[in-house]
Amino acid sequence: MMRGGAKNSNARVAASKGVAFSKSPVLAVRLPDWRSRLVLFVLFAAFAALAVRAVWLQGVSNQFLQKQGKSRYERTLELPATRGRILDRNGAVLATSLPVRAIWGIPEDVLQAPPEKLRALANLLEMPETELRKKLDSDRSFVYLKRQVEMPIVDQILALKIDGIDTRKEYKRFYPQGEVVTHLVGFTNVEDKGQDGMELQHQKTLMGVAGSRRVIKDRLGHIAEDLGMFREPHQGRDLTLSVDSKLQYIAFTSIKNAVEKFNAKAGAAVVLDVQTGEVLALANYPTYNPNDRSKLTGEQLRNRVITDTFEPGSTIKPLTVALGLETGRVTPDTVFDNNPGYMMVTGRRIRDFHNYGVQTVSGIIQKSSNLGVVKIAQMIPQQEMWELYTKVGYGQAPRFGFPGAAAGRVRPYKTWKPVEYANMAFGHGLSVSLLQMARSYMIFARNGDIIPLSFVKVDEQPVGQQVISAKTAAQVRTMLESVVGPGGTASRAQVAGYRVGGKTGTAEKIVNGRYSRTNNIGYFAGIAPMSKPRFIIAVMVDDPSGALRTGGYVAAPTAADLFSNALRAANVPPDSSITDIIIPEVPLEESM
Repeated sequence: MMRGGAKNSNARVAASKGVAFSKSPVLAVRLPDWRSRLVLFVLFAAFAALAVRAVWLQGVSNQFLQKQGKSRYERTLELPATRGRILDRNGAVLATSLPVRAIWGIPEDVLQAPPEKLRALANLLEMPETELRKKLDSDRSFVYLKRQVEMPIVDQILALKIDGIDTRKEYKRFYPQGEVVTHLVGFTNVEDKGQDGMELQHQKTLMGVAGSRRVIKDRLGHIAEDLGMFREPHQGRDLTLSVDSKLQYIAFTSIKNAVEKFNAKAGAAVVLDVQTGEVLALANYPTYNPNDRSKLTGEQLRNRVITDTFEPGSTIKPLTVALGLETGRVTPDTVFDNNPGYMMVTGRRIRDFHNYGVQTVSGIIQKSSNLGVVKIAQMIPQQEMWELYTKVGYGQAPRFGFPGAAAGRVRPYKTWKPVEYANMAFGHGLSVSLLQMARSYMIFARNGDIIPLSFVKVDEQPVGQQVISAKTAAQVRTMLESVVGPGGTASRAQVAGYRVGGKTGTAEKIVNGRYSRTNNIGYFAGIAPMSKPRFIIAVMVDDPSGALRTGGYVAAPTAADLFSNALRAANVPPDSSITDIIIPEVPLEESM
């Protein structure tokens, strides 16, 4: 038995060792030959693709990979160009750029600083610690914490030695004369780009072109290696304006005093050079400090000389008279009977402030008679009046070289109704800016021609466009001088030692769609000295308070103060021996 069992056991072992795998009917694998070849081909193709990719990466696309690698550690730093200075006509600095720094940080690194250091950083940045942490709560690689930080503060921040804090060089605009000249110069934003005034108008000239350089930075943003200059910055060019700082200060002081004295809403003044068309001064009040605009309001920002328009009132009457003289329809001695002090035009009453009775053309200007001017206008075709307004720049797109300059409004003459034409003759139904009004008086100061205005210093005499004859201009100048004399509406514009001529104006403001008897604007536009005109000055006082609110009472004395100081500051020789100025207690009123 034992011998037989051992024999069977040995047979099973022998069978298990000797039987081939493929001979088992259960385990036999029947695979076609093409499948094995396919697997072999796929493996070969995969290895071939890897080889091609390796050749591509290390050979053909080597430059691309190097570029991607450099982008991980190389940086291009912008080298800001210094913005050009703005100077007055005599070289005084009106705007300049000071070196400052932008403070930035890597959030994940800065937040690891001790709490006391973060608290100190917030204090130096003049912000609550909660606001600082809010800025740092970001997934960005870096964030600006504050721009345009002055160097003493920057030194204190760097002394904290907080990991992840770094600085960037930039510039901050500084305006030495502050609020006095801000409406002319304008200001820049945190990126040092012009936002208003000459800063905006001449942005391309002033800004220059930034440069750049390549550096290697570590993960904390620190420069590990300087790779050299990539592009040199081109500094901005200086800009010399036409404004005279002395006259600008005089104009600003005069208009500020007027606004405060008459408790007015606002005021404005402009001084023009008769010979060159240069704007020597431009002042507005209220104003603002361009070095600190944290509390800037719209009222402070408004440049009333250029952007605000209004009905010019009686200041336009010399234009109507000049057209009558130029066309030969009247002479300075032509007489008009203006009794009984009013007249009807297509059912509408037009009146004078007083019944002036019989007047010459010269008297019409001196007393500012609405009736006399309307009667002269009725002798002139509407098209001729519209053409005169157009030639002096009313209702035209301004070419002053100043952003935001208003064109005003003069409707096409074919739409004028008789009563509208009558109103336009004495300054109602159209609108102009104070600068447009001042420029229109050039035809009287320059013997009949008009020249472009310039806010930049002029090196060559401009060529004028003849509008009226020199004879007509001289006749109107004589009338304007009588307006400033003892019997005129602008007697308060007299200046001791100088002959001054001009015209007052008072226009009622439109409130809720109707003319208001309690809200008005007082104007004065004048020329001095009359023997050889040097300056044109226009003054506007908006919404003065008190019983006397006319241009003769609020604007004329302001212009006299400005004329007096400007003529003496410019060393203009006196042309009058009159030193005792007689001014009536209550000025003569011009008609609204």
